[in-house]
Amino acid sequence: MIHELFMTSRPISWVNTAFPFASAYLLTTGVIDWLWIVGTIFFLIPYNLAMYGINDVFDYESDLLNPRKGGAEGALVERSRHRGILIACLVATVPFLVVLGIAGSWEANLVLLVSMLAVLAYSAPKLRFKERPFVDSLTSSTHFVSPAVYGMVLAGAQFNAPLLALLLAFFLWGMASHAFGAVQDIVPDRAASLGSIGTVLGAKWTVRGAALAYLAAGVLLLATEWPGPLAGLLALPYVANVLPYANLNDVDSERAHTGWVRFLWLNYVTGFFITMILIWYAFVR
Repeated sequence: MIHELFMTSRPISWVNTAFPFASAYLLTTGVIDWLWIVGTIFFLIPYNLAMYGINDVFDYESDLLNPRKGGAEGALVERSRHRGILIACLVATVPFLVVLGIAGSWEANLVLLVSMLAVLAYSAPKLRFKERPFVDSLTSSTHFVSPAVYGMVLAGAQFNAPLLALLLAFFLWGMASHAFGAVQDIVPDRAASLGSIGTVLGAKWTVRGAALAYLAAGVLLLATEWPGPLAGLLALPYVANVLPYANLNDVDSERAHTGWVRFLWLNYVTGFFITMILIWYAFVR
C-alpha cells in the first residue's frame, strides 16, 4: 500500500508544488521558521497525494484506456484499493490543513481553501473540471500557482505590479503546460468520451496555443524586478519543445508524449536556473 501511495502521489512532480510555496514564503520573510517547514512538507507530499490520488481513483476507467498510465505519469491501482487511497488523502492532508488554518490569517486561509477546492474539483464526481475544456487548464494551473500565492499571503507579502506580472506569467506557464499535456491524451480521452482543451481545439491548435502562452509568460517576466527579466529567457526552451508538434494531426497525437517526457525533465533544468535567479534576487534587493 505504501508503494502504491508513493506512486499515486507522482514523486516526479513533488517539487512543482513545494518549491513555489517554499521560495515564495522564504523570499518574503527571509527566514526559515516552523511555518515554512510545515507548509513545505504539506505541498511536497500530502498535497500531491490528494491531487493525484483523487484523480487516479475517479479516472480509473479512462486510465485503463490510456497506454501511458501505470507508471511515473499515473498509477493504475486496483479498484479494491481506491477506498484506502481516499482515506490516505484525508489522513495526510487534514492535520496539516488544521495547523496551517490556525496559524494563518483569514486571507491566507482563503487562498488555501481555493487551492484545495481546485484539487478536489478537478477530478471529483459531479464537478469534474478536468472534463470542462479551458476550465481544465485554468484549474490545473491553479494547482501549481496557488501554493506560491499562499506562501506570499501567509508571509504577509505586499503585492505590486512586478509581483503580479510574475504570478500571471507563472499562471500562463501552468496553462500552457497542461494544454500541451492534454494533446497526448486526445485519442484515449475521446475513446472514453472525456472532454478537454485538447479534444476541443485539436492537437495542432492546442500546441500552438501552448506555444503562445509560453511566449506571453516570457514577455511578462520582463516586467519583474531585476534579475527577474532573465527568467523570461527560460520560456524559450518550452516553446522549442512544443513547436515540433505545431502541425500534429489528432490521430497521431500520442507522438506528443515524447515532448511531454522532455517537458518533465526540462522542469528540473529550468528549476535550477530559477533557483539561481531567486538567490541572486535575494542578495541584490
